[in-house]
Amino acid sequence: MSRRTSVQSRLEVHVGALRRCTLCPQMQRPPVSGRAVVSKILLVGQAPGDKEPKLGRPFAWTAGRTLFRWFERSCGIDEEEFRASVYMAAVCRCFPGKKATGGDRVPSRDEIANCAAWLEAEFTLLKPELVIPVGKVAIEQFVPCPSLAEVVGQKQSVCFAGRTTDLIPLPHPSGASPWPRMEPGKTLLGRALSLIAAHPTVTAVKHAR
Repeated sequence: MSRRTSVQSRLEVHVGALRRCTLCPQMQRPPVSGRAVVSKILLVGQAPGDKEPKLGRPFAWTAGRTLFRWFERSCGIDEEEFRASVYMAAVCRCFPGKKATGGDRVPSRDEIANCAAWLEAEFTLLKPELVIPVGKVAIEQFVPCPSLAEVVGQKQSVCFAGRTTDLIPLPHPSGASPWPRMEPGKTLLGRALSLIAAHPTVTAVKHAR
């Protein structure tokens, strides 16, 4: 068995176990996971919305349409190719539910800690060379994020779960946030997407067609 086949098999077992997780009682199951894609690129979202558990994939609704439009315009990679080439993870894998005042509930520190073991296992299995955290909650799992303007548009080298990797943060593509459509967010988003498009792991995806 080749190393890639071995990693693929272990990743499939990992994703199967993840989708059966019941650790957080306030989270609304089922957990959401991307495909068991052996990739050197790891996209890390915040948490699924209410549509993703029903549709069975991350970024399956309006924010996802915006996110994949960003990647198609900047990298020339459409949604299907992206899902088939990039491992899609998240800080929390279950929908947190709604706040009493409306809007999605932000996961608690305990829920984030409970879910961290899945992400650490994915780092150990995949050994990613590029991590793309999407949104402030995701970014803060890797680096401090006092404001999006201080981290978006930059490439950093970070160590996570004993693995050093490149980190290129993105803002969340939610329509509720005007940040990516206003300055300096618009310019910084474009800069970040250009860095992603030029990264060797992304150019390898395009060359593998």
